[in-house]
This record gives sequence, C-alpha cells and structure tokens, in this order.
Amino acid sequence: MDLGGQTPGCASDLTAARHSKICAKPRAAGLGAIGDLGFTALDDDPDNPVIITGKCAARKEPLTSAQKEADKLISRERAANEHGFADLKNRRILTKVRMNATHAATLLRALLVPTRAEITR
Repeated sequence: MDLGGQTPGCASDLTAARHSKICAKPRAAGLGAIGDLGFTALDDDPDNPVIITGKCAARKEPLTSAQKEADKLISRERAANEHGFADLKNRRILTKVRMNATHAATLLRALLVPTRAEITR
C-alpha cells in the first residue's frame, strides 16, 4: 500500500519506519543510529545492524553482565542526545527553520555541541 510518502496517524513508529525503509538509507551512506527497545525488530540484517538497540531480558534468560553494560552505554548516549534536542525545543530555536535539509542538519550539529558539552560537565 503506497500512501505517497505518508503514513496514517494510527501507524506505530515501527510500522512507519518499515514503510519508509528507514534502515536502507543509513546503510547506503555507511551510517548508523541508536534506538530504544521499540525498534529492536526493525533491522532486517542482524549481522550488520544499522540501528543499535539494547537487549531485553527474557523471563528464563537474564542478561549477562556484558549485555547490561552495553545497555548502559546505549542509554547514556541516547539520553545525552535526547537532552540536547529537548533543550533546543525548549528554546524554540527550530520553530522557524526554513532551509535546505543539509543546511538544517549542519545547524543542528552546531547547536548540539554546546548542549552536549554542558551535559558532559
């Protein structure tokens, strides 16, 4: 079902990500992303993941100490980025950005540097 680049509002994030083939674009560019546990089933190539997510403990299969440490590292990185975007939203910097997506990405990277430096202090 092709919706012309749009997904219905009732579609979940995972369904919308699959519909837009969100894993193919970073893979083609040689990039990766960090996601939460909601995106564990998104990646189609488990040997070469594009979206790195944490591990979920099963009832009969608890996480090893290495998996717990990896989960902590992933959540620490996600938290720093989410705090940065929340800071940009609170300052309402991005409300009137009307420019090329490439320039907007460069602007976002530049704006996240001081926020990230503040978080790591």
